[in-house]
Amino acid sequence: MSKTLVDVDDQMLAFAQQQLGTATKRDTINRALSIAAAISADDRARALRWLQDNAGQFLDFEVLEERERSGL
Repeated sequence: MSKTLVDVDDQMLAFAQQQLGTATKRDTINRALSIAAAISADDRARALRWLQDNAGQFLDFEVLEERERSGL
């Protein structure tokens, strides 16, 4: 784990601490970072599922296969 010196909005930190139920600044920041990472991963997974479900509406797979065969 690295040590980083940053300026933090004290009111926002206190609010986040209250919302997350954390006791220390370190716990609050680490919990907020893990939540942000999880949300990002969830968003990517949701977008991938959407693309898999809807790709046929936007992509012409025959054209893509032909381009791949021809080396384009």
